[in-house]
Amino acid sequence: MKYFKNGNKRLEQGDYQGAIIDLTKAIQINPQLGSAYYNRAVARGQLQDSHGAIADFTKAIQFNPKDAEAYYNRGVARGQLNDNQGAIADFTKVIQINPKLAIAHYNRGVLRGQLKDNQGAIADFTKAIQINPKLAIAYYNRGVTRNQLKDYQQAIVDFTKAIQVNPKLAVAYHNRGVARGLSGDKQRAIADLRKAVSLFQQQGNKAQAQKTLELIARVSSK
Repeated sequence: MKYFKNGNKRLEQGDYQGAIIDLTKAIQINPQLGSAYYNRAVARGQLQDSHGAIADFTKAIQFNPKDAEAYYNRGVARGQLNDNQGAIADFTKVIQINPKLAIAHYNRGVLRGQLKDNQGAIADFTKAIQINPKLAIAYYNRGVTRNQLKDYQQAIVDFTKAIQVNPKLAVAYHNRGVARGLSGDKQRAIADLRKAVSLFQQQGNKAQAQKTLELIARVSSK
């Protein structure tokens, strides 16, 4: 257990390479130590070794098929590799084990949106919001999805709610401005876009601030 304990300590200290070395030795001594695979997967994930992390999370799941965290983290790693279907399967498994984990519903919604399953995405974002009404990004992404479906009024409602929860969410002002512009409310669209520019600038996002300024110019000229 010495290598396992040392590996965990190194993991906590942020020494991910050292953690991998010690946890690998622990696994060599005891190949049935499921938590060593899990912790090594976490270390590999921190080093952007998504393939290695997936292999270790898979091994950890073999030892503990009810480990929601292992499925969740494997889903994140698969998403990083653009394996959206695999990631969706993992988040679905997480939800089966722990239906109250809002972030799993949210992440699955994001992936479904990327696969153009807009109704599935909206359903997942809605469930995430039911579980955690303070999850601003769920309102925001449901609004983005509704914008894509040209449901501008409901998108505006969602962006407004996201702003109420997180008044510094610049992208919510930006996208509410877009939705208002597309629904013919030019004056309030420009006001939202100006607020977005101010927040982007405060947050050091100069590129997005510039893009939004250019959008304001286009909206103003119409």
